[in-house]
Amino acid sequence: MKTKRVLVSEKAAEVIRELKEKHGELMFHQSGGCCDGSSPMCFPKGELMIDDNDIWLGTVEGCEFYISKDQFEYWKHTQLTVDVTPGRGASFSLEIPMGIRFIIKSRLYSPEEAENLEPVRVGE
Repeated sequence: MKTKRVLVSEKAAEVIRELKEKHGELMFHQSGGCCDGSSPMCFPKGELMIDDNDIWLGTVEGCEFYISKDQFEYWKHTQLTVDVTPGRGASFSLEIPMGIRFIIKSRLYSPEEAENLEPVRVGE
């Protein structure tokens, strides 16, 4: 079995399911900005234009997860986990009105995991 590049905590999965009920299909993007710009942002699917400056890492709760190419270069050796934390971020992400925000937790891959990573693809 291939090593997943992006995972989701159970608490974040619950939030994603709730947001999907309200907004329909969703997508995530992890940019390399500062402050809240470095948090994963959740949008209705197709609202954010994805291009060859973005890398697809996988899916969380059925939602495609992209990362900017520059940010991927920094984090390509780590497994990302989408989680939530209390507090209101300063972004356009869909969870903000709920008084929470998505965050990323990361850890380095083991040598065995690194040899068996799921492939990535350039955004379309």
